Amino acid sequence: MSSRLDSKVVVITGGTSGMGLAVAQRLASEGAAVVLGARRKDVGEQAAADIRATGGRALFVPADVTVEEDAAALVTAAVGEFGRLDGAFNNAGGINAFGPVPTVDRGAWDADIAQNLTSVFYCMKHQLPAITASGGGGSIVNNASNLGVVGMPEVAAYVAAKHAVVGLTRATALEVAEQGVRVNAITTGGVDTPLARATMLTSDEARAHIASLHPVNRIAEPAEIASFVAYLLSDESSFITGAALAIDGGFTAR
Repeated sequence: MSSRLDSKVVVITGGTSGMGLAVAQRLASEGAAVVLGARRKDVGEQAAADIRATGGRALFVPADVTVEEDAAALVTAAVGEFGRLDGAFNNAGGINAFGPVPTVDRGAWDADIAQNLTSVFYCMKHQLPAITASGGGGSIVNNASNLGVVGMPEVAAYVAAKHAVVGLTRATALEVAEQGVRVNAITTGGVDTPLARATMLTSDEARAHIASLHPVNRIAEPAEIASFVAYLLSDESSFITGAALAIDGGFTAR
């Protein structure tokens, strides 16, 4: 039986851990070829090898997508290895600036903007021409976090960058809609990832507090995010574009 992502080629940034890795594994299990981009070569090579060991198609490309040349290299590698590009999950991000706005230094601010916003711009700048050239349309999903639509104190740079990702997503979706390319953002609630464990889920008390912010009173598993991203990258979501879609356990409903 064919799968809904058979023949599709998808680039995934931040693809070697957390949500990115879960998405890569899910897409590969549904027939897609996945190109993983991340900074850590050893971890990335192992992640791609693990996917191949289960019968999937996967390639790892070392990339720091805050660097435009690296974002372009991911696309070049995808087309060179698999012959086309059909979609992307732009997921790489992180938090560098903590504390009230007057205490945030310029370097931490710039790092948050580069890692969470400029990287998405660089990626789409190079992904879109390749997707269009492949014919048949395509789909891009940007990870904007629930902090792309609500505020939170003491992480203002991250909040600003993620809000901007939502705006960038909507504007880009309008630019490419007539070419059959869809661009959406997901706004995720708390997810049990290595980044979250290092920054927010640092103790049992912190985990319980973050869980309590969600009406479902728990934190998501990366696989739950992956199932929705797989849907958005498939042709089944062909009428969805320019949207910021909550997958947040009810966080923003409050």
